[in-house]
Amino acid sequence: MMILIAGPYRSGTGDDPAQMAANLKRLEEAAWPIFEKGHVPMIGEWVALPVWHMAGGREVGDAIYERVLHPTAARLLEHCDAVLRLPGESKGADNDVAIARRRGLQIYFGIEEIPALGEPR
Repeated sequence: MMILIAGPYRSGTGDDPAQMAANLKRLEEAAWPIFEKGHVPMIGEWVALPVWHMAGGREVGDAIYERVLHPTAARLLEHCDAVLRLPGESKGADNDVAIARRRGLQIYFGIEEIPALGEPR
């Protein structure tokens, strides 16, 4: 499965780059365990941030940021099989879960809930 990892990125940071980087690191910490279970981890910011920068985005929350960040996750969810919702307040992550539910995707709330494939490790 391709599993979108959803959780706080910008929420609660006051747009502080160090706090946002720490939030991204927390999202990324879930990537290896998902991969190790035989799946493909995906984080919307991995796709959205380079697109935003290349589109001319300069400041978090600018018009281009708003056009790119959340819509990227919505587009990714057209290709994902499931969502891992990490703890913490996040309108974006809550929106990802709502979209995934509408699409009938599996929602996990802990890595331990994700089944491992029968591949050797």
